[in-house]
Amino acid sequence: MKLRARAGATVLLLVAWSAAARAADYPAPVEGNFVLRDFRFASGQNLPELRIHYRTIGEPKKDATGTVRNAVLITHGTTGSGAQFIRPEFAGELFGAGQLLDASKFFIVLPDGIGHGKSSKPSDGLRAKFPRYGYRDMVEAQFRLLTEGLGVSHARLVMGTSMGGMHTWLWGQLHPEFMDALLPLASLPAQISGRNRAWRRVVIDAIRHDPEWKNGNYEQQPQSLRTAAQMLWLMSANPVLRQQQAATLAKTDEELDKFVADYLKTGDANDMLYAIEASHDYDPAPGLKEIRAPLTALNFADDLINPPELGILEREIKRVPNGRAVTIPFSDKTRGHGSHTIANLWQEELAALLQKSAK
Repeated sequence: MKLRARAGATVLLLVAWSAAARAADYPAPVEGNFVLRDFRFASGQNLPELRIHYRTIGEPKKDATGTVRNAVLITHGTTGSGAQFIRPEFAGELFGAGQLLDASKFFIVLPDGIGHGKSSKPSDGLRAKFPRYGYRDMVEAQFRLLTEGLGVSHARLVMGTSMGGMHTWLWGQLHPEFMDALLPLASLPAQISGRNRAWRRVVIDAIRHDPEWKNGNYEQQPQSLRTAAQMLWLMSANPVLRQQQAATLAKTDEELDKFVADYLKTGDANDMLYAIEASHDYDPAPGLKEIRAPLTALNFADDLINPPELGILEREIKRVPNGRAVTIPFSDKTRGHGSHTIANLWQEELAALLQKSAK
């Protein structure tokens, strides 16, 4: 694994390119729904209609054989949605004219995962009777959205952040010939364990053992959703940033209370519970050798969820035939785990991957 050192000439070129491209615009996302009939989950449960919501930017372009070659799949993190990428620090850095994922050249697909955003989820009405889903179910639904819903049988790039990064590892081994390149961000290619599992258990136990949860049949959000939101605040940024934002006892309480209050406006305990528990089937390690496409794994030195000192990425990347691992050093620009959505931190690595995988 490489702890990235920025070469002066490369940085100057990147800064010049980025400054010129930043003002560029990109087309408005087009939203849609794809319904999968009688979707069977790995648990054996079925859903008569599984709705997958998505956003697309740009148009698919086919080669002489009729195969779409310019599709880019980007998948989001736990409790997020495809909408999280429509922001200046991500879409504004990548999708504009002349930028790396220029929407006039690429067909960008931003799905909402099962249980997230505007896709089918427990809070739609089934509550705790919603089928138990895992990451492999989510990848299968994404695959069928692309192939059956959007007519995409090949992807130029599959990438994702956090949970989406974990999905990217699975994509590479479940559909090894489907894509030209893979870019998992803020994730590890190993079963959820240690502190990462522990904070998830805190959330799961807080909800499941909360009398107000009522086995998922609550009429108002249980107090345990507050605990879940507090854990998200705690884990999603680095300690230096949190200290800057909350330098006193009173300011810390203010920041935490504001985050929780904002989350409770739209959050749902069942949705949160299912989303956190979905990682139960994640263990890509046995299949890493099956990944064929060039893969660059990007992590961040100040990520509390995937800290580099564990050495997991360094160990496991050796089993990926065309794999490369990069850890972005801590700086005043990084935001801990949330660094994955700040494209100017890592877009030069994306540029290198696109160049390496060009055909």
